[in-house]
Amino acid sequence: MKNTLIIGASPNPMRYAFKAAQMLKAKGHPIVNVGIKKGKVAGVAIEQPGTLHKDIDTITLYVGEEIQHNYYDYILQTNPKRVIFNPGTENEELELLLKANNIEPVEACTLVLLSTGQY
Repeated sequence: MKNTLIIGASPNPMRYAFKAAQMLKAKGHPIVNVGIKKGKVAGVAIEQPGTLHKDIDTITLYVGEEIQHNYYDYILQTNPKRVIFNPGTENEELELLLKANNIEPVEACTLVLLSTGQY
């Protein structure tokens, strides 16, 4: 199972970050929810960015490029194996930064990867 940190977690069931958290938990992946909203998703509290988690395999992004720069240091310090850029979160600058730090950038949809067994 892949420990997954969700940046942009939301308690709103209409948001894709919410759906991804639910599906990740249903498939047995431990999750960490990070975002600016308060509440829980899939039984896990949403944390403010800042607490470092060193055992993260994957970060999945649900915030747009214009907000991502606020998370650059946090992502690099977390040092995941990969970062998934869900549709609408693509960011060439961050992808290059990840590659320079030996972190794999993946342009994909977390929900599709989970649904097709490619996660």
